Amino acid sequence: MVAGVDANAPGYDLVLLAHVLTAVVGLVAVGIAGGCALALRRALVTGGPVPGALARYYRPGTNWAGRTLFLVPVLGIALLAMSGGQWSFADAWVSMGMAVWAVVAIAAESVLWPAERRLQEVVAAGGTGEVQALGPVDRVGALHEVTGLCLRTGAIGLALAVALVVVAVMMVAKP
Repeated sequence: MVAGVDANAPGYDLVLLAHVLTAVVGLVAVGIAGGCALALRRALVTGGPVPGALARYYRPGTNWAGRTLFLVPVLGIALLAMSGGQWSFADAWVSMGMAVWAVVAIAAESVLWPAERRLQEVVAAGGTGEVQALGPVDRVGALHEVTGLCLRTGAIGLALAVALVVVAVMMVAKP
């Protein structure tokens, strides 16, 4: 027993609930980032205005919901400490979950969220940003670049969401 708390104590249950909720919020935020990028691509390709919901999503600022991912391992480590030795880093499901989480966090911080910030700039500039002021040939190239960014952002967001679902299943199944 560590710090007088075991895996059946109410405090453990509260930390577990916080751990699960932050994981769900992070998963949904990463999945929405991917889905919104694909929806933005569709809007840009059709040439219509960016729908209001997408314009609101791509308001400039930090994706704080996505950053809840960083609370997941903190709360997970607290759960390990509170488990009274029932769970540890030696358990394969714990170490594999931490490894996959680390890959997701690094990919989100280095690829997904910077791409999302670039798409925020594009939407803030009126859809395709500087594309409107370019000549016809340059406009096509710039539009291709932005829609490619949307496609890559969508793919990475959805891939990271799938990885987080795999981790969640692993945490529940404890293989």
